[in-house]
Amino acid sequence: MSELPNEMRAAILHGKQDVRIENVPLPVLLPGELLLKIEAALTCGTDLKVFRRGDHATMLKPPCPFGHECAGTVVALAGETGSRAHRDVPAFEIGTRVVVANSAPCGACYWCQRAQENLCADLQFLNGAYAEYLRVPARFVERNTYLLPEDLAFEEAAMTEPLACVLHGLEELAPQAGERAAVIGLGPIGLLFVALLKARGCKVIGVGRHAPRLELARKLGAHSVLDADTDDRWVATLKTSEKLDLVIEATGLPEVWSLALNLVRRGGRVNLFGGCAEGSRVELDTRRLHYDQLTIRSSFHHRPADIQAALKAIAAGVIKPREFISEEKALEELPMLFKEMLTTKRQVKALIRMT
Repeated sequence: MSELPNEMRAAILHGKQDVRIENVPLPVLLPGELLLKIEAALTCGTDLKVFRRGDHATMLKPPCPFGHECAGTVVALAGETGSRAHRDVPAFEIGTRVVVANSAPCGACYWCQRAQENLCADLQFLNGAYAEYLRVPARFVERNTYLLPEDLAFEEAAMTEPLACVLHGLEELAPQAGERAAVIGLGPIGLLFVALLKARGCKVIGVGRHAPRLELARKLGAHSVLDADTDDRWVATLKTSEKLDLVIEATGLPEVWSLALNLVRRGGRVNLFGGCAEGSRVELDTRRLHYDQLTIRSSFHHRPADIQAALKAIAAGVIKPREFISEEKALEELPMLFKEMLTTKRQVKALIRMT
């Protein structure tokens, strides 16, 4: 391994629609930490929201590093990296290829002890994927960093985090082969739902906007695709179509949350997956909720088990990440890319290369 530089290039979030590529000092490692050379990073809808708003209530306070979907190579280690016996994998070495999740639970609180690590009382987050190097804190090294299969490309492994969120959402719904499902919102998350529901034998209707995403939904196996730009005709189409066993809301719009509850059949299940803006309120039809015995679930983030399941699903070819990558950009092009993403939706995900 060649000698490490003293500086690195990194995307730094300074505020609302203000991301700059800067030269910053290479991170200094504390005991138990590792330094990751980022080989591939992917853009994400959450990152776009952060770029639009200028911060994130729980994860980011500018000025700060930016980005959270990545995979790379271990280039430095500091001290003991932990026994890792709870996951039965070896300690990392220089040159190890890994994927790092963007959160790490404490493992000891009320929620962690009940396999709800996504709700951990001390859930720590990791950002900085849009950079040449990333310092991975000891808790992340110990609890949520994983070896890559030898034949898995870095850009494929970088899809692990969003896929883990979707797998967690599907677990909440427990879809069965033959069930009819509608996915409302065909961003990257909605499209992953389409692909996984199809893989589990469901008949899937996709609802979204923008031709490239509608076409990808078809390619991923959607039985039918409805264009949400056609006024509200898609709503009428869903209401008059075959009864829906499952509805996944993946837009984060309060009005669509309410609509989802009115589209599912009696006894059906709804996952309110899309996070709405802080302070949003939704009115519920209590009579329908009670007498039609609807099941409403909401799923937040992911757990270490979901990250492991996602990595296995990608390695097995259940999800093919390259189908979701619309274009490739250099790190220097990132600020302009996010500005374009505010007004255009041609991208599903963009691959960011550091060199």
